[in-house]
Amino acid sequence: MRKLQLAIGAAGLVLGVVSYRLLRDDLHQSVARSLPTVVIGWSAIASGLIAWRRRPANRLGALMAAYGLAVLVRPWQYSGEAALFTVGYALGQLNVALFGHVALAYPTGRITDRLELWLVRIAYTMALLLPLATLLVYDGSGLRYVPPGSESGLLLRADPELARDLEQTFVIVVYGILAACFVALVVRKLVRATPRLRRVLTPLLLAAVLAALRAISEFAFTFVSPPPEFVHRLYWWQVAGQILLPVALLAGLLRARLARAQIGDLLLELDHAAPDGIRDALAHHLGDPGLQLVFWLPERGTYVDAAGTAIQLPSSSEGRSVAKIANDGERLAAIIHDPSLDEEPELVRSAGTAARLALENARLHAEVRAQLVQVQESRRRIVAAGDEQRRRIERDIHDGAQQRLVALALELRATQRRLGGRVDPDVERVLSGAVEELQVAVSELRELARGVHPAILAEEGLAGALESLAVRTPLDVTVERAPAERLPPEIEAAAYFVACEALANAVKHAEASRVRISAVREHGKLVVEVADDGRGGANPAGTGLRGLADRLDAHGGRLLVTSPAGGGTRVVGELPCAS
Repeated sequence: MRKLQLAIGAAGLVLGVVSYRLLRDDLHQSVARSLPTVVIGWSAIASGLIAWRRRPANRLGALMAAYGLAVLVRPWQYSGEAALFTVGYALGQLNVALFGHVALAYPTGRITDRLELWLVRIAYTMALLLPLATLLVYDGSGLRYVPPGSESGLLLRADPELARDLEQTFVIVVYGILAACFVALVVRKLVRATPRLRRVLTPLLLAAVLAALRAISEFAFTFVSPPPEFVHRLYWWQVAGQILLPVALLAGLLRARLARAQIGDLLLELDHAAPDGIRDALAHHLGDPGLQLVFWLPERGTYVDAAGTAIQLPSSSEGRSVAKIANDGERLAAIIHDPSLDEEPELVRSAGTAARLALENARLHAEVRAQLVQVQESRRRIVAAGDEQRRRIERDIHDGAQQRLVALALELRATQRRLGGRVDPDVERVLSGAVEELQVAVSELRELARGVHPAILAEEGLAGALESLAVRTPLDVTVERAPAERLPPEIEAAAYFVACEALANAVKHAEASRVRISAVREHGKLVVEVADDGRGGANPAGTGLRGLADRLDAHGGRLLVTSPAGGGTRVVGELPCAS
């Protein structure tokens, strides 16, 4: 491989010298007009060989070197020597196809898109067959871009008109139709790319501009004669772009080496980064804003993010790639990144190695958070199970003991009516007392059931339950606002018990005369507020309020109590409740 690269470099030097002499001697061009072609060819060959040497598995370096050779061969078509002219005209047009191939294959060196592949194939076919067909009928005259008197070494039958038609067909197809398709495919490639890949593909914008300028100069000027000053300026814009393009592509291919040289900066940044900041540091270093960092928890057998939430690694079909990081053979973390980084595995690997110690600490942090998430989930399940048990007890009381007592009271009343006054007064008194006691027992059971879990909460929702609660409370209670729509049962239950406990405190301890209740959904939360005009001084650490705080906390909410002495008490419960 090294010998081949040296041979290409030596061939490029020789071709550059020969092309320069041809441009100076045969076309009598000035140094300023002859040298740019050589510089374009040499810059492409040099960039290609450097890229080939640094990244031998990537074919883009070899393609760039071949493009440079084709650029240097093209001036041979201006030679008066039959052999040089034939070779220059037959192979020189390949620089157009190679230009498109290099641009569309960047940065991987491969073309996978079907439309791009077909465009390159057609370009190679046109760049080989049309010049070859022209050489078969060219007799030294009739071509616009070749000085008269050149001899084709492949001439079979002289036909100047056909040669001119073939030349014009090449210009229309390659510099017109294919150039327009190339620009469209470059724009399509940039639009469809991920944000990181779009930055990587920035040099393709230069390629598209060059193709457009070349199409204008070759295609449009076939039919019109532009002002000389315009042609002069367009020529130098093309020269500048053609020199810069291989350099830009080389810089893009070698950016991973430049990034690896900045590992020291990454280490310093990670040394001061909080666990949540490690992702940002890696995303900045790798140039991927959408990068995700997940940690392996062996005891759970899963990956989690920095918040402790379990994460399923994406498959390749989901448009993301995964780089796993290990420490002494044990899984540590994984980086979910843009697929364009697959072409730079050394960069991702070096960044992961630099971050290994920070990742170890961050994994411990994520493990603690994951345990916290488990605790919160278990608390939520416990509260939900308690609420379900309350509902079951309420149903059992309502459908069981309460119904039996009601039935017994009705039966005793019916017995009293049937007996009329024919029984002993003492027996009548006992029956009446028993009926009254049964009615008291039913009322007490009904209140007990409401305290356990009110049936109206399940039937009419939070608004109906708060109104019922206000009616039963022996104070002036006003329900100012309540959501008309139904909410998740666990949220309704938590909000209701906030109101219950606050009202109980107002009745028993606050010496209040008026109470105001409000329940409003805002900013993704349900806010329940109970305010009284009592004496204040409520203790938030008391058993009732502490239990409410635990209930709300289990749902990801919080309880706020404001109770200055002599200023009334304000209890506010906040519960997450998406709109």
